[in-house]
Amino acid sequence: MSKQEKGRVGGISVETEHIFPIIKKWLYSEKEIFVRELVSNSTDAITKLKRLSSLGQYEDEQGAPYRIDVRVSAADKTITITDNGIGMTADEVERYLGKVALSGALEFIEKYEGEGKEGSGIIGHFGLGFYAAFMVADKVEVRSQSYTNAPAVRWVCRENGSYELFEDSGHPRGTSVILSVNKEGEEYLTEYKMRQILERYCAFMPYEIYLTDEDGEAKKAKKKGKEKDAENEAPAPVNNTQPLWMKNASDCTPEEYKEFYRKVFSDYREPLFYMHLNADYPLNFRGIIYFPKLMENYENLEGKIKLYYNQVFVADNIKEVIPEYLLMLRGVLDCPELPLNVSRSYLQDSGYVSKISAHIVKKVTDKLQSLCTNEREAYERMWRDIKTFVSYACISDKKFYDRAEQSLLLSLADGGKMTLSEYLETAKEKHEGTVYYATDEKAQSQYISLYESRGIRVAIMDTLLDTRLAETIEMHRSAEKIKFLRVDADLSALKGEGTAEQSETLTRLFSEVAGEGTKLTVAYEALQDKSIPAILVVSEQSRRMEDMMRMYAPDAPATPPEATLTLNTSCDIITRLAEGTYADHARAVAAQVYSLALLANRKLSADELKRFLADSYELMRKL
Repeated sequence: MSKQEKGRVGGISVETEHIFPIIKKWLYSEKEIFVRELVSNSTDAITKLKRLSSLGQYEDEQGAPYRIDVRVSAADKTITITDNGIGMTADEVERYLGKVALSGALEFIEKYEGEGKEGSGIIGHFGLGFYAAFMVADKVEVRSQSYTNAPAVRWVCRENGSYELFEDSGHPRGTSVILSVNKEGEEYLTEYKMRQILERYCAFMPYEIYLTDEDGEAKKAKKKGKEKDAENEAPAPVNNTQPLWMKNASDCTPEEYKEFYRKVFSDYREPLFYMHLNADYPLNFRGIIYFPKLMENYENLEGKIKLYYNQVFVADNIKEVIPEYLLMLRGVLDCPELPLNVSRSYLQDSGYVSKISAHIVKKVTDKLQSLCTNEREAYERMWRDIKTFVSYACISDKKFYDRAEQSLLLSLADGGKMTLSEYLETAKEKHEGTVYYATDEKAQSQYISLYESRGIRVAIMDTLLDTRLAETIEMHRSAEKIKFLRVDADLSALKGEGTAEQSETLTRLFSEVAGEGTKLTVAYEALQDKSIPAILVVSEQSRRMEDMMRMYAPDAPATPPEATLTLNTSCDIITRLAEGTYADHARAVAAQVYSLALLANRKLSADELKRFLADSYELMRKL
């Protein structure tokens, strides 16, 4: 075909009888979403009328409050959703309901709000939500009276897509959608089931929603004397039109935040803290994020972020808006600019979503720093509950670490807590740049006591995650040469003023006592504490390697790390051993010293414990 030759021009057409089965089966993952879609349409209808009124193009003479009514009737097998919004003319019914995927909402926004205008409060965008009704109905009837006072209309459509249009009378301004429910949809004909769905998807829609069981109302009316009672009982809406996140943080009380948390997440425990989000530019979203109090080891740590679109529930646990390391968070986010897919059930990939995620991370770290600085006592009390998650976040994300480092707390063996900066400041004189820590407060109590006797505070870091965090801090602050040393990794801070004399005799003796298969080096130091004859030292690097191997291969046989037995030449037991005072008992005393050093460092194996007991009994017999 030459460049000058023109091709045929055409448009893709879709046969209604083919598209309806697809909508019924594949558009939405759950049938009950039809309620959300139809109530959302009613909400849009009211929003449009309010907008016209604000523009001076309509004056509401009725003065009735805007509302949406949902009625179920098991006897008639119908569900009716009615609003007193903008309504439709016959031409509009044919235009918007007779054509699939033509969005009246978008046309309205372009005409009255300006093309691309955000924040209009209009929910619909795709022009498909109405047809979700056919997921549960074999016939849908629409009755509508336009705000223009054009003749009312009645539109009846069957599941094959064929419809009829009639003039109507007697319908007030607004629209009613009547679903003739099929067999598969009969479960939605009870008040209980419908209330569940409304409370899930429509709990915070901006206009009051009332639910009525018409069969139940009819039974009540038949009971003598009940008519008067029914008149006096004002019906209550099923939704809250002013959710807490739509208010300014300054107008909300702590009790309101807690009550909102209890209601939305059905959790009787108070959250540890919360953040009220209100972003305007360049993002546009509101929300409240809670950090829950979790029961360790007995609870699923996955949180729940409920996502809303102009106060309409979309989904929960959409992981794209929250980093993986903060998935334990709970909260609500209302994002009117979310790039949703057609069924409004999951997010399209977008830079906007990543910006929301980054904003939430910033707010979390800002809150941590604020609590640490301004509410220190409360922050220290909650540290045990948040420590794991904050540590994991710091390991996972450099940006999070940079913002949260000043709010990291070290839990100390003496019961206190200090930030890393505070600890390093107090360490300047004695062990600048070094954080001494213990992984087992009970098993390593002797080491802890030695350090504390020198005025050195010891941090408790008793999980593998703590070790990973220590490595992360060392990496990010390598220029400052900050290092973490376990209390049994280095004795330089415990040295006394005396000199350490080497003894080949003792080296041979303790090497024999340890056994041939043990990777043991014998060293000598004059320690300040003269009561302890020997201390077992395992280098930080060697022990971290052992921990890593144990994490990745927990069932592999343990490989003893290379250890150093440091003999304290300030202790008279070691001096007597070197001088030969114990004579024939020297080997038994050395075995006891070695076993006690092992016991102070870690738990003994079964064979080590058996040998230790046997040597102890033998030594007592000899003495």
